[in-house]
Amino acid sequence: MKENNNNLSFYKGYINRQDREHLHGHSSFVIWFTGLPASGKSTIAHLVEKELYKRGCSTYVLDGDNVRYGLCSDLGFSIKDRKENIRRISEVVKLFIDAGIIVLTSFISPFKEDREKVRAFFKKGEFIEVYTKCPVEICSLRDQKGIYKKAIKGEIKNFTGISSPYEEPENPEIIIDTLNDSPIEACRKILKYIEDRLRL
Repeated sequence: MKENNNNLSFYKGYINRQDREHLHGHSSFVIWFTGLPASGKSTIAHLVEKELYKRGCSTYVLDGDNVRYGLCSDLGFSIKDRKENIRRISEVVKLFIDAGIIVLTSFISPFKEDREKVRAFFKKGEFIEVYTKCPVEICSLRDQKGIYKKAIKGEIKNFTGISSPYEEPENPEIIIDTLNDSPIEACRKILKYIEDRLRL
């Protein structure tokens, strides 16, 4: 049973998000990369971060594998655990946004409902969903970890794209066709989108 939180109260400090954004010199927002395993999410996210860093932006990448080493090390890959994984990440993202940081996340985040819940936390324009679209056949060929082969053999259960579903975004802000677009081209496309709409 969930404990009652009636004795808690949210403490507001002397410095707010606007103050922190002013200190960093840019708006804070999240670029949420979603797509099949090995579709290019992490590669592109880190390239975008590198370019933003060159421009003097304060950034941080939350990567799926890295987060599961610590914050979500107790979670598996059942539907329930996947949803809890995204819930925890969304709370971390909210803290980074409040800190005035540009957050880039690289998570399969296979379920539309979960991604929409995260989007609902933010004002319009603060949540940029980037769908790294790539056929599962191509993703499996790119796979350097060998996880697709294990999933096909049944050695990995609940593997997205093989034994667990992936629900494609219906209206993402950006679609990157990683079958045809190189990581550099994808990075440029995302930066162009940001520059046209947000304060950097």
